Amino acid sequence: MLKIAQITDLHIGWEGEETYGVDVRQNFLSVLADLQTHKPDHLVVTGDLCYLDGRAGIYQWIKEKLDDTGLSYEVLSGNHDDPKILAEVFGLQSDLKDGELFYSRNWEDHHIIFLDTTTGVVSDAQLVWLEDQVAKLSGTALVFMHHPPLLAGVQFMDRNHPLHNGSAVRDILNSYGDIVHIFTGHYHAARSIQEKRLCVNITPACYFQINPFADDFAVDHYRIGYRWIEWTGEQFRHSVRYLG
Repeated sequence: MLKIAQITDLHIGWEGEETYGVDVRQNFLSVLADLQTHKPDHLVVTGDLCYLDGRAGIYQWIKEKLDDTGLSYEVLSGNHDDPKILAEVFGLQSDLKDGELFYSRNWEDHHIIFLDTTTGVVSDAQLVWLEDQVAKLSGTALVFMHHPPLLAGVQFMDRNHPLHNGSAVRDILNSYGDIVHIFTGHYHAARSIQEKRLCVNITPACYFQINPFADDFAVDHYRIGYRWIEWTGEQFRHSVRYLG
């Protein structure tokens, strides 16, 4: 069984920086402590590591805490990140392509795809790369990215902060002949949407959750969570674990 944990939207600021009354550093440490009791094979951090914009000092603090866990992990860039600085701090320069951080990994014979949606689009060069990656897949596929590639019914985020060329990503992934599981963050909500062969799952943030029914920005609640994924044989299961 392959066990994967996904955390997202940490929004870590400088020590002592005001983050609307939320102790984002403690939230992150609480999630890491919980993960260490369950011991995933891999941890994926799907973007917005930084509070407002990418800062080397904040990435360094996050890296130190991740390294302290002893867990195998991967990081992706979100719209509040800087992929170049992120790659430099985390030693991912070989995965940086023209300023974008996207790559693939092989985990227990599974080919896993990691996309960069920092700018709110998946670039043309990255779409060409994605087509090539899809050609290498067999069986159930797994993709991690920050923005969901389709609208999710979270009114404020759908209207103001969607992935602008999500249809291009969906066209490529829907061309694959099997199920594609996509795990994202960005929306600060727990949502699951299926379109054709695509199963898109949005994981709640480590910061706060957004009210999905409000037209304007509104906090739904401050419980933090992460996603736990288990992949065994032909069975693929996952769930959200909330803390507090």
